[in-house]
Amino acid sequence: MKPINPLELGATLFVPASHKDIQTIASGEKYPKLRSMLIDFEDGLDDDKREQSLKSFQTFLVEYEKKELFVFLRAKNTTMLQEILSYDGVEKLSGFILPKFSLENADDYLALMSQTQTLFMPSIEQEELFDSAKLIELKNRLLPYKEQIILVRIGFEDMLRQLKMKRKCSQNLFDIAVTSHTLANFLAIFKSSGFDVSGGVYPCFKDSEGFMHEVKRDIIEGLVSKTIIHPHQIELFEECYSVKKEEFEEAMALCESSKAIFSHNNQMQEPITMTPYAKDIILRSELYGLN
Repeated sequence: MKPINPLELGATLFVPASHKDIQTIASGEKYPKLRSMLIDFEDGLDDDKREQSLKSFQTFLVEYEKKELFVFLRAKNTTMLQEILSYDGVEKLSGFILPKFSLENADDYLALMSQTQTLFMPSIEQEELFDSAKLIELKNRLLPYKEQIILVRIGFEDMLRQLKMKRKCSQNLFDIAVTSHTLANFLAIFKSSGFDVSGGVYPCFKDSEGFMHEVKRDIIEGLVSKTIIHPHQIELFEECYSVKKEEFEEAMALCESSKAIFSHNNQMQEPITMTPYAKDIILRSELYGLN
């Protein structure tokens, strides 16, 4: 099990399991700049296509030759996941996303992940989002599996569904009182224990400016990576994740300084508290370049 830094994921393209081009996408041929993809058997797949898609996926696994692009799978539930784990070639996958991860199914999901010792990303989407005590309990159940977890995902659209809300393209969830509070609480609980948290879907796939604004806000708020629903968002994401030269120089100064406190860019710099941030900036520059 080779660890994956969340920054390596880039934008994760959501691909329904019935998609005709799964093989060429997974090979890196169709979208050369794509870093990760999600083959979805859950909400993004019509029920009448699920059985045939499972058969096609078995063929895909036999033919698939693992490349640099990370390929993840999201099963509909624990029953389907258990079946898929028995398929020949399943070890070629980079890992799994566990949808609707909750206190009700956590033990079943984690038992399967414990058996396989594969990487995974739990996706928390249910009523636990609005209950700090339940979130903390979920976090505590995940802590023993921390080395297997790339990051924790949060269901933006499922959160809105439970609130009977639908945002406009111009609205950021961190600017709406109830969603801002929910996201901030989630981030505080999981990030304080060392878990990274992924950015969610931006539904307005034709709005490039809005997408880039949201990715930049994600970065400010401490989210990493992002699920995308259209391939043109790949390059937009890459552009947002490139690092400004002054940010890079500041990060290098923090990592190289032997002083407890120093001045750089007219700001106080304190390596003992700011080095984790600086290391992420340096890794981002290596992966996405400077601008």
